[in-house]
Amino acid sequence: MRKLPVTSPKLRRALVALLAISVSGVFSATGTAAADPTGPDVSSWQHVDGRMINWGDVRSAGHNFAMLKATEGVTYLNPYFVADSVLMRNAGIARGTYHYAHPNQSPEQQAALYAAVVLGQNGPLDLPPVLDLEESDGLAPAALIDWTHRYLNTVQALTGRLPIVYTYPNFWKSAMANSTEFTRYPLWIADYRGNEQPEVPGGWPAWTFWQTTDSGFIPGISGKTDMNVYSGAQGTFARFANM
Repeated sequence: MRKLPVTSPKLRRALVALLAISVSGVFSATGTAAADPTGPDVSSWQHVDGRMINWGDVRSAGHNFAMLKATEGVTYLNPYFVADSVLMRNAGIARGTYHYAHPNQSPEQQAALYAAVVLGQNGPLDLPPVLDLEESDGLAPAALIDWTHRYLNTVQALTGRLPIVYTYPNFWKSAMANSTEFTRYPLWIADYRGNEQPEVPGGWPAWTFWQTTDSGFIPGISGKTDMNVYSGAQGTFARFANM
């Protein structure tokens, strides 16, 4: 086969065509989403009997991202975090990582553990860091609101990115007194009621990710897994995920 020089117009056209094909699963030629990006969120529970996730199969099934549990409290590290991080990147899947909060423990210490484990969230295929807030550990709303501010401010300082808040409507309305103080952060909302859109508490103008079920099935993952969809509220998925 005849080699084409780098400056060849024919080669340039071929490279442009290949680039268009490579992103066609996420975007149309107009730059709008051809289909809403979807993906699971996983932890050690998805490694049934110690089995690894086949991230190539996950990507082949059409999923663009996955949320991966990194840490919990001030001591827990997901034992599969490093392996999953490497394998999902190799498969071309954008990686979100999250910390499961224990508000009865220091927010600064939890933020420091999380940031140290994920080594920032600024590389290629990195979504912003996530705070998984779904229990109060007995804190009253005012105290929990203060805890959340402190955690989010610390994580943003340590990672350089504005964090995402994960929660569900009833928890936010009760434990957080439906606070409207966090609307600058992207919202990842869990709502499994089968409505056309999730309920959005706390004065958020829009949801960014929606966890639609906790009992989905995806090729490559053993057992049930949570399923999520991206809304486009933060712009193109490629930009949000540092693609």
